[in-house]
Amino acid sequence: MCGGHFEKEEIHFMKDLKKRNIIRTAFFFYALLLSLAAVASAQPQATCSTVSVAGTWGFTDTGTVFLPTGPVPYAAVGIITGDAHGNFSGTQTTSVGGRVSKETFKGIGTVNSDCTGTATFSVYDEFSVVFVDNAREEREIATSLVLEPSGTQVPTVISGSAKKLFPNSGKEE
Repeated sequence: MCGGHFEKEEIHFMKDLKKRNIIRTAFFFYALLLSLAAVASAQPQATCSTVSVAGTWGFTDTGTVFLPTGPVPYAAVGIITGDAHGNFSGTQTTSVGGRVSKETFKGIGTVNSDCTGTATFSVYDEFSVVFVDNAREEREIATSLVLEPSGTQVPTVISGSAKKLFPNSGKEE
């Protein structure tokens, strides 16, 4: 009988030890998760600004311009350089209805901390933009096209993308 009593106590002790180990392990992992969450929330959140997107970008735009005479295909490719104050300038080659031309342009942009913004060109149009991939890429859609010199607003469906040419270089001033 004596041996059986010790076996029961030993079994009970082992079960008790297992429960304690499980509780300790669960508590340890819970504490670890809480501390990791605190560290993650303490990390600075990436934000965008005219400073973070300053630099030289390669871009392409495609779409349709709806002229009074009917829809016309549009495409452009070019280089745009922006400074830390939101000013930009560039060159592009465009094809509007098969007519190819080279153009230079200037403008000003805004960049919000959530990486959205606008680009207003001195020549003829405005775009809504969003910067992605740590502000190394940009997506855009035309929101307004005004023909010069008449000032006539024309509907469009034009979208595009741009990629920073030198993403690791210093910020442009």
